[in-house]
Amino acid sequence: MYIRVWSIIPMTLLAACGSDAPNAALVPETVAGAEAPAEMKVMGPERQILAFGDSLFAGYNVDKGESYPAKLEAALRARGINARVSNAGVSGDTSAAGLQRLAFTLDAQQLKPELVILELGGNDLLRNLPPSETRANLAAMLEELAKRKIPVLLMGMRAPPNLGAEFVSEFDGAYPALAKQYDAALVPFFIEPVFDKPELIQADRIHPTAEGIEVLVASTVDDVAGALPEITGAKAGGK
Repeated sequence: MYIRVWSIIPMTLLAACGSDAPNAALVPETVAGAEAPAEMKVMGPERQILAFGDSLFAGYNVDKGESYPAKLEAALRARGINARVSNAGVSGDTSAAGLQRLAFTLDAQQLKPELVILELGGNDLLRNLPPSETRANLAAMLEELAKRKIPVLLMGMRAPPNLGAEFVSEFDGAYPALAKQYDAALVPFFIEPVFDKPELIQADRIHPTAEGIEVLVASTVDDVAGALPEITGAKAGGK
């Protein structure tokens, strides 16, 4: 099993979520427990962000308010950004499963997202799926989002070296190539701040702890804020 091999390698986090992890609802709800304290002065209209991914977003084995989307919403609001981050993370999702539910999830949103954070591919690695399949599925999702004129922040993943140089090169190269092709913002390696820090990883040697999630948020909140489109027209006036 690859999990046994990867448990020796910090890159095990790329597995993202095991098949035994509980699935989240397919239709995401606005994150609860992430309201900004009253003293925080959020400004401007509410910014709708959809966090679409696997258990790294779903919040495997942490409280709902400790998931990446929940912590990200709080961090953005602490910066004065009136963010509302919806959690569309489903534990166990491969890129193919994500592709199957993307359009449905987008259609189910009450308001069109101003930004989608796309984080998938770790479970493809766990299952040793061909990198060409992962790339094709990610490309199809980016194509769908481009059709809907929704900006994207793509969370990159990297393959562990034990999968072979050719596999690693093809898999790792897919994310920057796709970001360039579809004009998406890119975080080159989403879990880089925690993957080699066992104190920030749960006992399963796969998922970040609540503290690890906070580190991931701190490392990426600038990328998310920068990927939000500028407010123009009537919306800029708060209408």
